[in-house]
Amino acid sequence: MASEAVSRPAHRLSVAPMMDWTDTHCRSFHRLLAPHALLYTEMVTTGALLHGDVERHLRFDASEHPLALQLGGSEPDALARCAALAEQWQYDEVNLNCGCPSDRVQEGRFGACLMREADRVADCVRAMRSATDLPVTVKHRVGIDDSEDYAFMRGFVETVAAAGCTTFIVHARKAWLQGLSPRENREIPPLTYEHVYRLKQEFPQLTVLINGGIRTLDQCRQHLRYVDGVMLGREAYENPYALAGLDRELFETDGDIPTREEIMNAYLPYVQRELDRGTALNRITRHILGLYRGQNGGRAFRRHLSEQAHKPGAGLRVLQQAIGLANPRRNAEAA
Repeated sequence: MASEAVSRPAHRLSVAPMMDWTDTHCRSFHRLLAPHALLYTEMVTTGALLHGDVERHLRFDASEHPLALQLGGSEPDALARCAALAEQWQYDEVNLNCGCPSDRVQEGRFGACLMREADRVADCVRAMRSATDLPVTVKHRVGIDDSEDYAFMRGFVETVAAAGCTTFIVHARKAWLQGLSPRENREIPPLTYEHVYRLKQEFPQLTVLINGGIRTLDQCRQHLRYVDGVMLGREAYENPYALAGLDRELFETDGDIPTREEIMNAYLPYVQRELDRGTALNRITRHILGLYRGQNGGRAFRRHLSEQAHKPGAGLRVLQQAIGLANPRRNAEAA
């Protein structure tokens, strides 16, 4: 039985799908920081799900809800089968990647290059919607290569919306499919937020989220004057504690923001469960290195984990020691 669909307010703040970063350990950590935000998996290809280890790709902790599965693919039947798996595994949303510019993705004829094939994307959306009751959403760029004018993106969205997609997540940079690496594609093409604002203005019935270069609460509030939600990527990963303040302010919740130490203490039971499953400690702790960024003790926290968490047999004690190094005053008071 599928879990309850994500409510529209959850889209107000979300954390972007990021390859090699937003795995289940990262998302479980982010959930402690942002109780209301919508989280996304790394992109999972249809081939990996249909011909690989489904549990390895789809397993997640129940605390991660609301959680969306992002799929990479371009064949309607394969995407439909994977959307059905998303419902079976009780995700809250299934998202189609039409924004990744990597060579590997292009060779598979999916990702950003799909923006040139709006009719195919529409067929994929129809097939996915026929296979699941989960919301089917699309993440894309404002353009690709020389197709970067607003009319190009508008035509893409109009075609895909006609297939029943009502939520579009727009990375406000175009993608260069040749000549730039994926990292350069996240930094070099200029941000064109005004295209995303205009999209929402011309399609008020759609839910439009904006992504790209968003780092501060003031920036979030500015964007939310024009669109329905903001999606953070690198800032959420490199400076995760920012999520705590954003979640509280953007969802207007009561109560104090938990301290970094409180977040870490709340994370310890999850870490222990994963260690008991045989997960190596450094696979988990690599996602938390930025928690104390800019804080006294932050460098010692990162150094200790970097030097100790990869060692054979490293356990919870290593993480507890790192927390102590990050909070030296509290430890001195306790002594």
